[in-house]
Amino acid sequence: MATVQLKNICKTYDNGFNAVKNFSLDIEDKEFIIFVGPSGCAKSTTLRMIAGLEEISSGELYIDGKLCNEVAPKDRDIAMVFQNYALYPHMTIYKNMAFALKIQKLPEAEIDERVQSAAKILGLDQLLDRKPKQLSGGQRQRVAMGRAIVREPKVFLMDEPLSNLDAKLRVQMRTEISKLHKKLGTTFIYVTHDQVEAMTLGTRIVVLKDGIIQQVDSPTKLYNEPQNLFVAGFIGSPQMNFLEVEVVNSGGSTGLKFGNFTMRLTPEKAAKASSYVGKKVMMGIRPEHTADMDTVIESEKGKYSVISANVEVTEKLGSETYLYMECLGSNINGRVEASCMADAGSVVQLGIEESKIHLFDLETQLTITN
Repeated sequence: MATVQLKNICKTYDNGFNAVKNFSLDIEDKEFIIFVGPSGCAKSTTLRMIAGLEEISSGELYIDGKLCNEVAPKDRDIAMVFQNYALYPHMTIYKNMAFALKIQKLPEAEIDERVQSAAKILGLDQLLDRKPKQLSGGQRQRVAMGRAIVREPKVFLMDEPLSNLDAKLRVQMRTEISKLHKKLGTTFIYVTHDQVEAMTLGTRIVVLKDGIIQQVDSPTKLYNEPQNLFVAGFIGSPQMNFLEVEVVNSGGSTGLKFGNFTMRLTPEKAAKASSYVGKKVMMGIRPEHTADMDTVIESEKGKYSVISANVEVTEKLGSETYLYMECLGSNINGRVEASCMADAGSVVQLGIEESKIHLFDLETQLTITN
């Protein structure tokens, strides 16, 4: 078992700055949990408190049910993989991976077995006699992970391990890390600012802003049911479109007024928005939930409210087209079918998928519809 519990964890620095505020989270055995958020949101600080590299100002940290606030990092049975690899340049890959085990004074036979086993898992078995400078960035990152694996820890901590790699290698290493988690069956806690990494790797994702948890959920629920404006805007690429609209009573049902245009709401969303009639709210719609109505088949057209939009820029990506548009004084991005023929300067009939509309309270910024 390798559960981790954080109860009302806070981090306050000597100058009075509160970096982490009442962070409470239960992490299950074998879970792959991601801390994600923009730079400065305290995700790495929280990870370092779990590792014991940063002192906890208040609250309680439990690893496998044991209170660990005052336990030294070496006695917490965790292993950490850093962004900069942190390899010893003068040692071979074998010696880098074996170093921590030698410090523990394990038998040579056991050290060799663990290093060879980890090297095989990571595809490093042919590179053990090389030094770090002879390896690519991806290989060095695998060595850093191998050094953690040989320790057979209860919990793996990873602090932005892929941020130094190029885009293609990051995709490859994401796959490797996901496979590694399944093979080892150990608890992983992973920090990243990249929401694509978070969505593809995590069983659950913790979205942070200014040291405060905004939402903890599965990738699917974060995408489909964001609980506030920040989560809605942070998760998803391209970012969700936001438009300030008025909730109105139109023809006996609740709708949304944007300029001189009125959008319908599905019965479920209309019921949730009915208490806001006459008030302004923030509407969110993801670019992939818009459509160029010229490409939509007749039987699907009933799903959309349609508005005219002026195309300013198009990006044709082969499998899809991105449209950057101006609509009644607001900017809207669309991610539509590759067959879209719109070009800069043209006008499109833009469909907004009614069932995918999100609404947020302007004052609290919390969801109305989820």
